[in-house]
Amino acid sequence: MTGREILLNAIHNEHTPRPAWVPFVGCHGGALIDTPADEYLRSAEAIAAGLLRADELYRPDGLPIVFDLQMEAEILGCELHWAHNGPPSVSSHPLANGATLADLPEFSVEAGRFPEVVAALRTVKAEIGERVALYGLICGPFTLALHLLGNDIFLEMFDNEAGVQELVDFCARVGMQAADAYIDNGADVVAVVDPMVSQISPEHFRQFVAEPANTLFDHIRARGAATSLFCCGDATRNLEVMAQTRCDNISVDENVDLALLRDIARAAGKSFGGNLQLTVVLLLGTEDDARRAALQCMDIGDGEGFILAPGCDLPYDTPPENVAAAGLMAVDDYQREIARQTITEAGEDDFCDIELPDYAHEPDVILDVITLDSATCAPCQYMMDAANRAAAAIGEGVQVREHKITRREGLGMFCRLDAGHVPTICIDGKPTFVSIIPDQPRLIEAIRERMREKGRV
Repeated sequence: MTGREILLNAIHNEHTPRPAWVPFVGCHGGALIDTPADEYLRSAEAIAAGLLRADELYRPDGLPIVFDLQMEAEILGCELHWAHNGPPSVSSHPLANGATLADLPEFSVEAGRFPEVVAALRTVKAEIGERVALYGLICGPFTLALHLLGNDIFLEMFDNEAGVQELVDFCARVGMQAADAYIDNGADVVAVVDPMVSQISPEHFRQFVAEPANTLFDHIRARGAATSLFCCGDATRNLEVMAQTRCDNISVDENVDLALLRDIARAAGKSFGGNLQLTVVLLLGTEDDARRAALQCMDIGDGEGFILAPGCDLPYDTPPENVAAAGLMAVDDYQREIARQTITEAGEDDFCDIELPDYAHEPDVILDVITLDSATCAPCQYMMDAANRAAAAIGEGVQVREHKITRREGLGMFCRLDAGHVPTICIDGKPTFVSIIPDQPRLIEAIRERMREKGRV
């Protein structure tokens, strides 16, 4: 079987001779060809070159064309902040200041960066598409709705239910157009990537997201492509309702217990994918760490319908040798057995050199926001936005500090504060909002309560 056949069999929950392997090469493709991310994601030639290089290095069964959840938002009028080492982030929300859906620019896949991405897809399809399954990744309807409206969407879900439903339905229709562009040009799989559903309850998922998502999945399947629902962040509370949708596959990141996902997905007759650790293992670890983590995931996913993959978009600077080492465990039986016999248990870094502030004696309340990177991760971006807005509303007496776990300092703060999941807001050293973006009144009151304890108000 070709890798493409293995991937498609796996995603349809059919028998495969081994796990399928999909490295989510997004902006990391730019690093592979020594091109900054902000140039790479704007160039069909660069994207194609990066993916072909990834094919040589990683022996994948499937590859995404890009991993950029801002493409649709950009066309609809969101301004972007660009980075050299990651995908862009949304910096403005057109519906946040009174604009309506009718005021937005018309969505078209002939606009923005879609023509470049589609051209890259055609090139890669011609080169490797017979043996590698190609993914089109589209921004999920709830995440796109949040890009357009901003953090206010969490209050609007209570105060303006009909308006939020109209917005999410609109975003699903945009998703259909984006999916069509990928399918028309050779994509085998369309993944609906909706990280912000990790921030809502199962009840709100059923109310606002399930039917728009199902309509989107039905449309993609009717066009002949496979479907995946991909949620970065701690989606644990929503795994059951995600499994009740009409997608073929559910993929998650390292915040989710892979064994729990396995049991839920198999009970629903779906395949599942994940969830190699992005930072501790792939970015900051060793080749042995990568092999060990891959074997652990494969042991949990034992049987049909499992796709070994990173938990989200590979960080730009991920060492290629780590990604290759992880993938080799899926595609090479001999190397897998050698690794099982030779890899020893990993030592743990206790981060004892990372010093915590003396929160009790600090005059200000300190908000430590633990993120992957707010410049490149949507849930992290909106968590930082919530913290900064609350601090601005209160005025003096509050400090906001971001700790990115893509750096050892941030990883050390994550461990020493026992944050548990990313993103998390810690108030004076106490994890308070763990993988849940709080609404402004709730966050402001939590900060003020701490200020009262310190005699600041």
